[in-house]
Amino acid sequence: MAVRAVRGAVQLERDEAGHMDEQVGALLTAVLERNSLSADDLISIWFTATPDLHSDFPAAAARKLGIVDVPLICAQELDIEGAMPRVVRILAHVESDRPRAEISHVYLGTAAALRKDIAQ
Repeated sequence: MAVRAVRGAVQLERDEAGHMDEQVGALLTAVLERNSLSADDLISIWFTATPDLHSDFPAAAARKLGIVDVPLICAQELDIEGAMPRVVRILAHVESDRPRAEISHVYLGTAAALRKDIAQ
């Protein structure tokens, strides 16, 4: 079993805790489903949020999905002029038998514009 990294992002429509839970939950669910993973396959998840998001920790959405025994950490993205606003990104470390080239990185909605080269 290999350790793989899975990337993803979602842009929120507004900075509200419930909306963040919904959107980050959808992102995490898509990452797991598209890569045939379960919560037991997760090693850790890094969450970053753009500086304009203040309503909640993105990791709270993972806990609400039942991901309770996986190390999670939140950090703030760099405040770059012209960057897409209200974005939560993830970097999940997972155990998987999939080759690196078959890992599905998930960029939902408008966040797909962030990584057109790997968004699926």
